[in-house]
Amino acid sequence: MFSRDIGIDLGTANVLIFVKGKGIVLNEPSVVAIDKNTNKVLAVGEEARRMVGRTPGNIVAIRPLKDGVIADFDITEAMLRHFLSKLDLKGFFAKPRILICCPTNTTSVERKAIKEAAEKSGGKKVYLEEEPKVAAIGAGMDIFQPCGNMVVDIGGGTTDVAVLSMGDIVTASSIKMAGDKFDMEILNYIKREYKLLIGERTAEEIKIKVATVFPGARAEEIDVRGRDLVTGLPRTITIRSDEIERALREPVSLIVQAAKSVLERTPPELSADIIDRGVILTGGGALLHGIDLLLSEELKLPVFVAENPMDCVALGTGLMLENIDRAPKTQLL
Repeated sequence: MFSRDIGIDLGTANVLIFVKGKGIVLNEPSVVAIDKNTNKVLAVGEEARRMVGRTPGNIVAIRPLKDGVIADFDITEAMLRHFLSKLDLKGFFAKPRILICCPTNTTSVERKAIKEAAEKSGGKKVYLEEEPKVAAIGAGMDIFQPCGNMVVDIGGGTTDVAVLSMGDIVTASSIKMAGDKFDMEILNYIKREYKLLIGERTAEEIKIKVATVFPGARAEEIDVRGRDLVTGLPRTITIRSDEIERALREPVSLIVQAAKSVLERTPPELSADIIDRGVILTGGGALLHGIDLLLSEELKLPVFVAENPMDCVALGTGLMLENIDRAPKTQLL
């Protein structure tokens, strides 16, 4: 029997699935809509995301992953099963081997939960690998040579910073500060400054269209609609880039601190390599306007955004799957 190898980037914000020989075949939000009364899954992925903040009382849109780990096991399993069934890998193929990525500081209990969810969703053999390592491979870095490579992977729930050499992580740090928290900071800023309540989707739209984290790097504005907290009526305001830069200053400084702490613990020979090679940014957060400029100024190093930052982890799983038989070191739980 044949079996297809599958790589899964199980992200807090999005799930990407890579199928060997086909490339990235699925990229959908990690959201599940369920009926509270019957516990029945009504929608998964993009369809469920459209329901966020717009559902009647009995329907809730849940994000089963929080801060890079499984917050709701049953719903994560239902979501994975739904995505895998969409790929239609049954028929000629036996159960697939699955490679899943997780943040660097996940506990053995959390790793076991991820592995079990994948097995119950139809995986034959499940491998776990650390996210920054896979992201670096997906970004085109040759991490198997004896020289230093630094990657900052800013996802939806966690930011992973790692220095890699000889195919493994030398120093790393993982913090629960990433895209979702940026959205919440924007939401809270508008609530605080304008007494206007907006939804998470609106906050994300502001982040994409006008936000910057480097002072003076962007000068755009957007009309934002929400509910006035004083009158309770709908109201429209205009938000500018420089306001969002102020709102995001504190959360972004935590990412800078994490990067600095990793560099402080890096052996000097590898530090010298990083000066030559620079730092690669991956993950959806790498698309945040000005983040490369800010990190470059703070770390005094060249910083580059990977070619397709959102896809790096999924592409990396694909490359690792090519060599999975030759790599007994891949963590099998």
